[in-house]
Amino acid sequence: MESSIYDVSLKSLNEAETIDLSAFKGKYILIVNVASKCGYTPQYEGLQALYEQYSDKLEIIGAPCNQFGFQEPGDSSEIATFCSVNYGVSFPIVEKLDVKGENQHPLYTWLTNKDYNEKDNYSVSWNFNKFLVSPEGKLIAYFPSKTKPQSEEITSLIK
Repeated sequence: MESSIYDVSLKSLNEAETIDLSAFKGKYILIVNVASKCGYTPQYEGLQALYEQYSDKLEIIGAPCNQFGFQEPGDSSEIATFCSVNYGVSFPIVEKLDVKGENQHPLYTWLTNKDYNEKDNYSVSWNFNKFLVSPEGKLIAYFPSKTKPQSEEITSLIK
């Protein structure tokens, strides 16, 4: 298992490139498990606005997940089109990931396990759960689905 968040690599949505989280050292990283057919899907709009507002010091990673109510049934092409056409998403969206269970992606093993993140144990309970990582690669906070991307709880930690 990766001992640092910066040891994690992800495949881009089209799998044409690898995204090494080490490239984001010195920036905050907000990692969000996303879905196209969820009641929280309109949060894409807030995520994009947050990304634009803090682009000098924040990276957002959208991780499509189909583990909650099968609300991300699309393939990579459908997901990319949905995000672009409906919300103008310009932050990285990665391949579909499992955020819990036996096939949990190493990124989410690190985010949800105190042995790795050195903060606490978390359970991803639904789509649009958010994890904020510091510019030094430390987990700062976890936010449930209902926490809006542009909420004071999140922006106060980025400022």
